[in-house]
Amino acid sequence: MSKSIKSVAMVGLLVLAAACARSTESQVEEFVVIDPAPITIEPAHTGKYK
Repeated sequence: MSKSIKSVAMVGLLVLAAACARSTESQVEEFVVIDPAPITIEPAHTGKYK
């Protein structure tokens, strides 16, 4: 291969390695899980159909 292709490939690999290394060092995002309110209320058993 020519030197220009090799140099472009090496620069691309360096950029990729730098991007991957930077993302692992960043702070982990925190998230909060909230239980949603029930959409409907379950009907109470009245014993009508015993």
